[in-house]
Amino acid sequence: MSPLPDPKDSSRAARKAKAALAHTPSNLVLAWLAVSLPLVLWDAGYVLLRPHSMPGGKYHWLLWAPYELYGKTDYIYGWKAYNEKNGFTAALAFMNLIETAGYFTYLGLLLKFGKHSVAHGRGEPNNPGWLGKQRSLTGEKAACAALVGYSSAILTLAKTMLYWLNEYYSGFENIGHNTLPDLILLWIIPNGAWLVLPAYISYVMGSEIVEGLSITARSANSESDNGKSE
Repeated sequence: MSPLPDPKDSSRAARKAKAALAHTPSNLVLAWLAVSLPLVLWDAGYVLLRPHSMPGGKYHWLLWAPYELYGKTDYIYGWKAYNEKNGFTAALAFMNLIETAGYFTYLGLLLKFGKHSVAHGRGEPNNPGWLGKQRSLTGEKAACAALVGYSSAILTLAKTMLYWLNEYYSGFENIGHNTLPDLILLWIIPNGAWLVLPAYISYVMGSEIVEGLSITARSANSESDNGKSE
């Protein structure tokens, strides 16, 4: 009868797997977060402070003057939806705050626990410049950062898809009045960015999570096989 595997071997395997895990954010991810997070907070502020942030409101001229045009482009952001007490806009804004908290948690993990290291993740920049000098995470912190970043990106992607699908299944009730050039410039391009970039982040960080799980499984199986052969 083969002896039972030593628990210490499993512990060593887990430590090896943790040491092998690494996460380095790509330049594109960092640039996207630098641009998108302020815009998302700006957007959520407009929605949650309505009607004061809308045309004629006491805060409109201060921060949200561009929304006068956007509210005419997409009625879900204009007076029509507000007067009809359409809750979809505010519900999206609330979800914006949740996903933003997730992204800030991700950045906090990088700043607090990240170190310059030879270990890199799937998102490591090919040509490290100033952005490429950000810190890398290893072990459990790398796994946590990848999971938080992945979850936040999936939330962004799903919420944006819902935003688009709401228009499709309502017969383009809120944007169908636009000319095609205006629709492309003022709605499709800006909102399309919130589909493409979160999809990229989800793919990269999801791949890192799968890779980490595979490393852990291989290490555990290897140690188990060694224990059986002894």
